[in-house]
Amino acid sequence: MGYLFDSNAISEVFRPRPNELFTAWLNTIPREDQYTTALVIGELYTVAYRSQAREKWMKRIDEAVIPALTVLTMDPRTARIYGQVRGQLMSEGRPVGDSDLQIGASALRFDLTLVTANVRHFQRIPDLRLKTFAPGSQGA
Repeated sequence: MGYLFDSNAISEVFRPRPNELFTAWLNTIPREDQYTTALVIGELYTVAYRSQAREKWMKRIDEAVIPALTVLTMDPRTARIYGQVRGQLMSEGRPVGDSDLQIGASALRFDLTLVTANVRHFQRIPDLRLKTFAPGSQGA
């Protein structure tokens, strides 16, 4: 089973006191089952560019994050899923932000479980499997 990591899941491992149960679980997942999206990488770079410790965070993204994950890009099939789900949710009056919806569409497209602490947004996406955790060291 593969997992697609949201930006908050990736950031969790770099916290001073990461969620211990989450990091223990993460260590059981084979490298070939770990994915993220180019959009998530962009979110991480955004935070890095806004940080006082820009170079430290850029180095972590370039040298620790990107090599550790398979980075998926938006292809036409993912775009179609995105459009279908977005249209459905808009018609129901339950829209999801474009970034979260693109990440969710990628998880659906590649049959991956999305790993996130942001349940509120992602739970609205039909058929999306979620693995959730609480940020910090209090457990998963």
